[in-house]
Amino acid sequence: MARVDERIVGLRREAEVLTASLAAGLHVVLEGPPGTGKSTLLRAVADAAGFGMEFVEGNAELTPARLVGHHDPALVLQTGYTPDIFVDGPLATAMREGRLLYIEELNRVPEETLNVLVGALAEGEIHVPRLGRIPAGPGFRLIAAMNPFDAVGTARVSQAIADRMCRIAISYQDAPGERRIVTTVTGVDGALPASAVELTRLTREHAQVRMGSSVRGAIDLVRLGVGLAQLRGEPLPVPGDASFADAAVASLSGRLRVEEGCEQTPEAIVLELIGRLKPRAGEEVEPPPPGKAPGPALRPEPPVTP
Repeated sequence: MARVDERIVGLRREAEVLTASLAAGLHVVLEGPPGTGKSTLLRAVADAAGFGMEFVEGNAELTPARLVGHHDPALVLQTGYTPDIFVDGPLATAMREGRLLYIEELNRVPEETLNVLVGALAEGEIHVPRLGRIPAGPGFRLIAAMNPFDAVGTARVSQAIADRMCRIAISYQDAPGERRIVTTVTGVDGALPASAVELTRLTREHAQVRMGSSVRGAIDLVRLGVGLAQLRGEPLPVPGDASFADAAVASLSGRLRVEEGCEQTPEAIVLELIGRLKPRAGEEVEPPPPGKAPGPALRPEPPVTP
């Protein structure tokens, strides 16, 4: 856990539950909105515990053959269906080698592909046509991440899958945690990252916004704000400055998902929320020297951001 704490911010309880789940041989789904650190958390725990991992990006194009594997078509014409010409997919590799199988965006995967996982979860093995049985090694675990069901493009995961997995709900870090992430990643401290985090968090509370921005929006706002300050020869921007508004609209408006029928544009919502920010006079820091790139170039970037 000490090694995990070096890489994550504000997810100690979730890290402990995930670590204990892996040690107990359980399969786990991490559920939460984008940008909450699901992938970062899993990679930190897996690296610290010494688990190997196969990564799969879940989307509508993930077929059973891409997940499990397939016979090489050219060699099939020469030798027929033999075990030695089977090309393992990530599921077969993870099962044979006793590794973690990490499926990102689980609830965007087609149902016929998800059905392949039932045997692996229930029996610890799968049966492949013209190949036979593939048993799971002792270290095999399925770890999946998914957005809440009401996110765009998501579907409900079947009960056959959900009943065989533990669920860890992950939400946004608290405000101090998000400020720490932004400051660490960008190398900028003071009023700009504090205001960026506050504004980003306000996007999640607006009545006309179905899904607000993650901390990634605040990180980009700070990086862009630093870049505009250097380009325009100005101090680091604060709310009320044109540069702050320019950086905020560019960084946050595309990340907002507004409610159906909302008459406000995302840009207008961001500008409205800037007016709600608390003044932070006297907290500003000096901008970086001219010619230095904003963001990670100001300070080495450790792997803590979601």
